[in-house]
Amino acid sequence: MQALVHGKLDDAELSKAERALLDYVTNVTEAAYRTTADDVQALREHGWTDSQIAEAVYITAMFAFFNRVADAFGIPPQRYLEMNAITK
Repeated sequence: MQALVHGKLDDAELSKAERALLDYVTNVTEAAYRTTADDVQALREHGWTDSQIAEAVYITAMFAFFNRVADAFGIPPQRYLEMNAITK
């Protein structure tokens, strides 16, 4: 789990399907206009349904939206991960 928290996908214990989905949403985050129908088909071949793929895109887009709004209004990071580590 710590590998995911730190964004180290290569060190995370992920299935091929999970890794494919995370790679796809990374592409959506960095350059959504570059994603293709072939990318979506590859996810289907890993067993993801169209509804699951759509949900992943919606969540990724909403996360980006909320981050940009928070940044625009100068809302500081909430540090939830750090707070969680303190309470364990």
